Amino acid sequence: MGIVNLVSGGVDSSLVSILILEENISLFPLFIDYGQICVDMEWKACCEVHKKFTNLTPVRMDLSGFGKEIKSGLTSNLLDVKEDAFTPCRNLLFLVSAAAYAFQLKVDTISIGLLNQKNSIFPDQTEDFIFNAEQSIYKALRKKIKIITPLSEFSKNDVIQLAKQKGLIGTYSCHKGTEIPCGICISCLEYHKSN
Repeated sequence: MGIVNLVSGGVDSSLVSILILEENISLFPLFIDYGQICVDMEWKACCEVHKKFTNLTPVRMDLSGFGKEIKSGLTSNLLDVKEDAFTPCRNLLFLVSAAAYAFQLKVDTISIGLLNQKNSIFPDQTEDFIFNAEQSIYKALRKKIKIITPLSEFSKNDVIQLAKQKGLIGTYSCHKGTEIPCGICISCLEYHKSN
């Protein structure tokens, strides 16, 4: 059994990688470059964290053309990183890409680090979205690829506390991609509010 885990270098997805390995399940970390502003900092953190905690190097999938055409505060410095943060179909892009990769690897499970949907602000962060994405992937592949959300019962504070217990350090979660996190993007605000 194996799991393709969508990883970004952030605390949520990095924690999921650690939890998967603790269950003695084969881990296939997949990083998606979707044209995000912070791609360099995310990729660096992703590689360093996975090398230290999993002894694995994530696969990097280049879908950067998506962000060149689909503008949001996460893909364009011309838009506000907080007010314009919604990136249409971003999580669907991630799941479809992970499913195709899993299909190629003959793996039947993919994982995404979504938290408790009570705290979700975008439509592609809900249980209903995950259920429908799983159904669509089945119809596209005629093969069941299960989508798991191991942190779906967790708040950001829960994640941060568990990450501390696991000794997880070196993650990066700022949408601006600056060396020192900006403190104003949704990701920074969510992290600092919970820490």
